Amino acid sequence: MKPARIGADLRVVVRSYTRNPVALFFSLIFPIILIGLFGLIFSTIGSTSTTLIVLNEDHDSPYSQEFLSALDNTTLVSVQPVNVTPSDFGTWLGQNGYSAGMIIPDGFEANATNNSTTNLTLFVNPEDATAEGEVVSAVQGVAASFNLEAKCGHATDCAPVIALAPLHNVGRPIYTYIDYLIPGLIGFSILTSPMFSLVEISSSYRKQGIFRQLSLTPLTRGEWLTARVVWYILLTFVAALIVIGTGVYAFGAHVTLTLGMVPFLVVGPFFFVSLGMLCGTVSKTPEAAALIGNIVTFPMMFLSGTFFQVSSFPPDLAAVAHAMPLYYVIDGMNQVMLFQNPGRALSDLLIVLAASIVVFALAVRLFQWREER
Repeated sequence: MKPARIGADLRVVVRSYTRNPVALFFSLIFPIILIGLFGLIFSTIGSTSTTLIVLNEDHDSPYSQEFLSALDNTTLVSVQPVNVTPSDFGTWLGQNGYSAGMIIPDGFEANATNNSTTNLTLFVNPEDATAEGEVVSAVQGVAASFNLEAKCGHATDCAPVIALAPLHNVGRPIYTYIDYLIPGLIGFSILTSPMFSLVEISSSYRKQGIFRQLSLTPLTRGEWLTARVVWYILLTFVAALIVIGTGVYAFGAHVTLTLGMVPFLVVGPFFFVSLGMLCGTVSKTPEAAALIGNIVTFPMMFLSGTFFQVSSFPPDLAAVAHAMPLYYVIDGMNQVMLFQNPGRALSDLLIVLAASIVVFALAVRLFQWREER
């Protein structure tokens, strides 16, 4: 082996690598993005409090207020009282994007006075393990403190006046982690397939002259793009059926198959096909198109509720998540598949539809069969 030849070949490799934005992105930029995203998401664990929605059925008795005040003074939870029908409490939490709630039953103060046990009912989201751990720890800690102060007369062994009932899940008691994951995974499919494909197609077809050849046919640009929208809508329906079928038959998922899913399975691909085409159109080379597509796609992949509950994010990061169209696709499917909340689902759908029309119009407007020289 001659060092001169090795050095010459090494220079070729370095030049080739440094001229490839995609390789540089995945080697240098993507790890930084991952560290930044996960750092932002998890850096506040233990330093910010989880919102605990409380339904106080004890008519705001002094004892219940004292208990909630002590709970609010912990660094783990922030108490937020609401007035909701107890039977609808779990569903209400899911419809409004909360991961934790508690019901203080009627007779809480009276039972404490009589040294009788009262069971507090906690609602948690299995997909948000952090919030569950913080809420359970806070309630157990404060309850233990109150139990130590309970007056038991001369009894040497008295029952606790405050205890925790078995945990309930946000939405319905039967819901498990897989139920909350299914809408996110469908959203993941809606995002990745059309985005990555259209970014690559729109840039490579232009470079290879395929668009120039298509310009000689009667096919219009809008028709070409619409055909891709239809294909990815069909592909999304197939992917959704696979995800739901796997969840139900392999893991016993409890999701509701409803016609309310259909608009999101149509509008979602419509938006991301248009966005992928737009990203590829504004790029000069396939490498630049792939880079732009990754920069757009990966933050949405992690910040839109696909794998993590947005309610667990710090406020600034949650605001960023709420600016991403994929968040409304996933939230809308959560509302129709889990929480039966068509009102919020409709508002989510209108947001995505409006964004889709704007992006589609831009993609058609900027997309050219032939490059201007």
